[in-house]
Amino acid sequence: MVIDSVGDAVIRIKNGYLASKKEVMIPFSNLVFNLCKLLVKEGFLATCEMSERWIRVTLRYDGKTPRLTDVKRISKPGLRVYKGARELPRVLNGFGIAIISTPKGLMTEKEARSAKLGGEVMAEVW
Repeated sequence: MVIDSVGDAVIRIKNGYLASKKEVMIPFSNLVFNLCKLLVKEGFLATCEMSERWIRVTLRYDGKTPRLTDVKRISKPGLRVYKGARELPRVLNGFGIAIISTPKGLMTEKEARSAKLGGEVMAEVW
């Protein structure tokens, strides 16, 4: 049983890139599926498909270099990190994204800032 499903998902994706895999299987949850859809929209992943209990994530490469370089989990089960719209972090001066869980769903820090929404800072991706 996984306690931190978001942390498990981002680490599985990162390890898949480090091992030069084509795809990774992640246990299904609605939050993780929405996270994967956000990463597809931002161009870090190629596709994500839902099967019965798993999410099949196809990794995206530029030639042989992975699109996703690193992931940092910010808000953890033991220490939740919440920020207001003005306090949202900028990742590598705009080259990366921070994933924010807002009352209107998961979004990047740029979208949350423009919608004037704060929330839980889930992870930073670059």
